[in-house]
Amino acid sequence: MTKNILKDLIAQNRKTCDFTFNEITQENSTLKLNDDTASVGFIYRHIGEIMHLLTQFFGIPTEVKNTTMGEKDTGEVYNKEESQQLVEDGYKKLSDLVEGLSEKEWEETIETPFFGSISRTKLLGHILYHNTYHCGQITLTLKRGK
Repeated sequence: MTKNILKDLIAQNRKTCDFTFNEITQENSTLKLNDDTASVGFIYRHIGEIMHLLTQFFGIPTEVKNTTMGEKDTGEVYNKEESQQLVEDGYKKLSDLVEGLSEKEWEETIETPFFGSISRTKLLGHILYHNTYHCGQITLTLKRGK
């Protein structure tokens, strides 16, 4: 039962975020809500990177380097296709995790430097929340950005 619920949560997160992701173009990726906020491209890249970086706490190695977490948007123009691939691969990693871990393992506690001891389920929940939070920022920027 747990695996079916987790699969549904990932599928819904993806469906919800895809409404935003599908609106991102290379041209609008430089939009910012204002001078003090990050660009659409920076945030999109951040979502992809974080999915990979946080799955390391599940024991999945990654070659993805952090260029956005804790960093300020310096105006770099991010390649939309590269960011899109990071996001796609991130969702694949999450889906593979659901398939690969037993229901009991999802309840087990793991150690993380950011959140301390939490269950694998809570970490997955955080990743999905993080995606949605930043999709909201992108949506607002696409509607009101300059």
